[in-house]
Amino acid sequence: AATTALAHTGVKDPQVMARLNGMKTMGTDLKTLGQMARGITPFDEAKARAALAALKDETAKIPALFEPEASDPKSEALPAIWTDASGFAARTEGMAAALEATNVSSPEDIATSMRAIGAACSACHEDYRIEN
Repeated sequence: AATTALAHTGVKDPQVMARLNGMKTMGTDLKTLGQMARGITPFDEAKARAALAALKDETAKIPALFEPEASDPKSEALPAIWTDASGFAARTEGMAAALEATNVSSPEDIATSMRAIGAACSACHEDYRIEN
């Protein structure tokens, strides 16, 4: 969390900050699910459902967050987001589909679902995010 907070220090553009905060929220929710799947934290179906609902909500916000081509030296967004808008939209739809298919009824179900979610995250980050 400290690394993420440092990465957000100095962001001037409010649109970029909103994007970074949205992705940070998604990371927190993915961590919640991942830790339950791996048995690091106790399974709690209510918390898992809340994390999944928050992920769906943040994913739904992605198109609007990236609609304006805002930039900032701290931004991790590649220009391909805007030059390949249909590809970016397809990746967002892929994430939404993975989340819609997610089952959080048990740690095993979460683990299975996390593979598809991870693949969706990676597919987008590979083409549309600066490597850190």
